[in-house]
Amino acid sequence: MEINTIISLFGQKESMELVRLSVIYVHLLACCVAIGLVFASDAEMVRDLLKGHKQAGHDGQHMARLQKSVSNALIFLWLTGAAVIGIDYLEKGMSYFANPKLHAKIIIVLLLTFNGMLLHRYVLPALLKAGSLLDLNIGVRMFALFSGALSGVSWLYAAMLGVGRPLAWKYSLTELLLAYPVMILLGFALMAALTQWARKRSQAKETQAPVWPLAGIPC
Repeated sequence: MEINTIISLFGQKESMELVRLSVIYVHLLACCVAIGLVFASDAEMVRDLLKGHKQAGHDGQHMARLQKSVSNALIFLWLTGAAVIGIDYLEKGMSYFANPKLHAKIIIVLLLTFNGMLLHRYVLPALLKAGSLLDLNIGVRMFALFSGALSGVSWLYAAMLGVGRPLAWKYSLTELLLAYPVMILLGFALMAALTQWARKRSQAKETQAPVWPLAGIPC
């Protein structure tokens, strides 16, 4: 009887581990998709800014599609993350919720969600109207850049916390998030400087007098 009970418990534990592994796999895929989309878009934007393209920063339609894809990935992240928390709670009890790393991940995902709402409500309509990041007024442009920096850093930071098992219970919440705002501000400052440089370069090209290609005489 005891042997059968042990076998039954072992089987249940194995089943739960398999379920947890499957959920984490989907969770990881959602995170990878979002990170890939965000950083492919950011890399293209930086490349366009460096080349001085007028449409640097993408048009509104592109950003709307990107936002929709990332939002879907974020929904999967919430659902699978909640499932993992539920599974771990069943195994470890209430003590599981005292893990500072869990708190850090929840805070970052909440910020990602709130940031996505702000992007959808304020930045995307402005981009659709202006047609380009460089054509936004300075207030909206700075807000868009800050939101973009927060988004990129948050996805990377959340991924780092997700794979950082040794971080669990070893550091406090403050220590875990110490570099987070610094990275956001650094990313924002770099993008603001690059965007301002690209904007001045674009304006200089527009005001430059055209020249006849053969004679070298200004029009």
